[in-house]
Amino acid sequence: MTGTTYKKHLALMTSTALLTSIMAAPSFAQTSADSNESADDINIEEIVSIGTRRKGRSAADTPAPVDVISVGEFRQSGANDVQDLLRTSVPSFNINTQPISDAASIVRPANLRGLSPDNTLVLVNGKRRHRGSVISFLGGGISDGSQGVDISAIPSLALKRVEILRDGASSQYGSDAIAGVINFQLNDSAEGGTVEVTYGSTYAGDGDNYRIAGNIGLPLGDAGFINLTAEYGDTNGTVRSVVRNDVLALIAAGNADAGDFLTINSYTDQAPQYWGQPDVENDIKLFVNSAIKLNDSAELYAFGSYAERTVTGGFFYRNPTNRGGVYRGPLVDATGALDPNGSASVRVGDLDGLGVGEACPAGIPLNGLIPDAGVLAQVKASANCFSFIETIPGGFVPRFGGDNRDFSIAGGVRGDLEIGTGLTYDLSVTHGSNRTDFFIRNTVNASLGPNTPRDFIPGGQEQIETSINADFSYAIATDLASDINIAFGGEYRKERFDLFAGDAASFALGPLADQGFSSSSNGFGGFPNSSSNSQDSYAGYIDIEADMSDQLTLQGAMRYEDYSAFGSTLDFKLAALFHVTDSFRLRGTYSTGFHAPTSGQANITNVTTQNVGGQLVDQGTLPLSSAAGQLAADFIESQGNGRPSLGTEEARNFSMGVAFDLGDSIWTIDYFNISVKGRVALGANVDFLAALNSVNGDNFASVSEALTGLDAAGTINRQEFIGLDDLAQFRFFSNSFSTKTQGIDVVGRYAFDLGEGDSNIILAANYTSTSVTDRGTLNPISSGRVRALEDLLPNVKGSLTWTHAQGPIRSMVRVNYYGGWDDTGNGVDGIGSEILIDLELAYAVTENIELIGGVDNLFSNYPDENPFSGSLGQLYPESSPFGFNGGQYYIRARATF
Repeated sequence: MTGTTYKKHLALMTSTALLTSIMAAPSFAQTSADSNESADDINIEEIVSIGTRRKGRSAADTPAPVDVISVGEFRQSGANDVQDLLRTSVPSFNINTQPISDAASIVRPANLRGLSPDNTLVLVNGKRRHRGSVISFLGGGISDGSQGVDISAIPSLALKRVEILRDGASSQYGSDAIAGVINFQLNDSAEGGTVEVTYGSTYAGDGDNYRIAGNIGLPLGDAGFINLTAEYGDTNGTVRSVVRNDVLALIAAGNADAGDFLTINSYTDQAPQYWGQPDVENDIKLFVNSAIKLNDSAELYAFGSYAERTVTGGFFYRNPTNRGGVYRGPLVDATGALDPNGSASVRVGDLDGLGVGEACPAGIPLNGLIPDAGVLAQVKASANCFSFIETIPGGFVPRFGGDNRDFSIAGGVRGDLEIGTGLTYDLSVTHGSNRTDFFIRNTVNASLGPNTPRDFIPGGQEQIETSINADFSYAIATDLASDINIAFGGEYRKERFDLFAGDAASFALGPLADQGFSSSSNGFGGFPNSSSNSQDSYAGYIDIEADMSDQLTLQGAMRYEDYSAFGSTLDFKLAALFHVTDSFRLRGTYSTGFHAPTSGQANITNVTTQNVGGQLVDQGTLPLSSAAGQLAADFIESQGNGRPSLGTEEARNFSMGVAFDLGDSIWTIDYFNISVKGRVALGANVDFLAALNSVNGDNFASVSEALTGLDAAGTINRQEFIGLDDLAQFRFFSNSFSTKTQGIDVVGRYAFDLGEGDSNIILAANYTSTSVTDRGTLNPISSGRVRALEDLLPNVKGSLTWTHAQGPIRSMVRVNYYGGWDDTGNGVDGIGSEILIDLELAYAVTENIELIGGVDNLFSNYPDENPFSGSLGQLYPESSPFGFNGGQYYIRARATF
């Protein structure tokens, strides 16, 4: 979908919201906003819409555990991203700030129960939500290579409640529902409205953010509603870095230009390294939810959304003495001539490339960290010689980001047919897309030499999905304790992943490429070609549930799904609920599940820079079907292990638990065990030079030399490897490793009177442990990835929340616990546990106006500092489960009508 089309949707939805608000607002009586609901309104008896297709089922009577979180409880935080709100509400849900993570900074990967983002199915109003356009190549090890849903596009004010099914449900909903299902139920109020203004900042004085949001419910005829939500906000970045050791060394050696990278107290274009929370600008979110009765037994419904934002982060500092492909040259003598026993140098390019002009030294010798003045002067004086030390003598720090746009629309008709005891139906169509257009600034395409631009458009990605569903449910009268409810239906789903080429300079193989200068925009190379890849699937399912007696409920489900690209799968689920007494229940499930690779995972091309053992290394992700992918497959097959391939991953879920009342409190305790085989993953990195040298048994010294030589020999076509000249390693998606994840969820709620007010205490805790049972053989994952999967997240996480409402005052105190974990990215074990305390206090000035103030992380706790912070400038571990911004405060004004 083009940007112009997006803007049309945006203008239409915004205009509709504003006009209807202005025209209808005066006619409403005063009502309380749903966001003012206290925790008293939350209880396990709420009717749920996931985990069961039987009408009127409460969370207490489902065979699988379902959490219901009202919007009032959900929004008691200063966070302005739904994902961060989920982190404090759902212990098994993890999301962290992404400081330098390429495209993962734009669409952050989230984990439920320690599994990857695309192992969690996300629904809106019970309908599958489309995935985001970003594939997380820097996902902290757990999310590497995943393509999950962009949950941050959903404004919290648009929600009525959130339902979380903590169980495998592929047999009920299809691919991705291995870790569980999250359903965002939209506000369906037909009257009243809310307007909010929020401002927040960190104790450190950065990260300023504000948000203006509004929601209004309007009647649609005599038997319908339309509910509109709009939100606009900005979030400034933060700086949590230190001056790098190499910058200090350059300054001490006399490089005055490196002094520009000493200032680290502001998040500006002059900051040395943008390690911290990225900037999020022009964050617009619009949602509409509507329905109208056609008659007594049929209803027409529709809902949709539009969102856009610009996210800008940064990359690591490029050192002017040793950045490969830009500055670092060969060993030379004092005159700049090649000498295998000489000193390090700064690379010099011969601009005519033919050696017919003035002779150029092979490199500028380094006297310690300072280029030799005589040879540098020779290079500067020559019109035929060039080095980046001339134009960018202090090094540089790229700024990377993207413009993200999200659009969705869904509609259908549902109702009852008077057949026997009643046939219900729901016929629907959903369509959604998520697009990211990347940009990178303050960098170079080194192969273009002095003609390189400093800013580039590397291209973009878009995920487009369409689903057509027909769902039916039929109740058969029996002599059992209930009717037998038979649900059945079918689904057709089509997805497409589009890759958009970048500007020519972002991927150009410039005239200096053959001289060792790297091609493409440094840090994030442009996509040389546009492409479009799609797949579709057909599915059919049946779901049967009944109360066999007053005590026993049984459920069974089966689903067949056939993918055009990956074949078919058949999955099933068996579940039971047993009422031992009226206040004590046992429940258990056993199911199989699956996750099919996306078109993006099968066809994406990406080059990124990673921290490997404290060194920055360019790594690529390439399609298995590409020339480089087939080169890697040949290389792996030549080692006698077979040939890698890409298909679906298979899962097995087992859970058992209890739900019971203890006095006035309600408790659930559930054990889960999830085994996933053949997980779709980016395997261990293949040494690019070794793979190239294996083609003809050659012994080339560099990738650039190998590509040139093999192209000249006719062994490869170098055009198929454009942009890969400076790659050290690359990898591809295949079915690789297997894991077992198990744990325990504990949820308890206790409501009681305190003084003249009402109080609630809510305990939510989770223990999760993941072990890698098989690293894979054809394309094994690295030992570092194994450590990340097993140790990067805390095993224990939980919260204890106390809410109290009395008269015009309500308050909230939440204690969050994060257990210890390992900073596997930096090789640091034993990061300590932390306790964070959040506070919120609200005062109703009038019946319709409420003032709110709060603090997240009251005592400004930080994770343990990175002991190697000086090497890369990152003060804290980037994978901290609670971030690294310290304490944050917020104030909010809310008006309801």
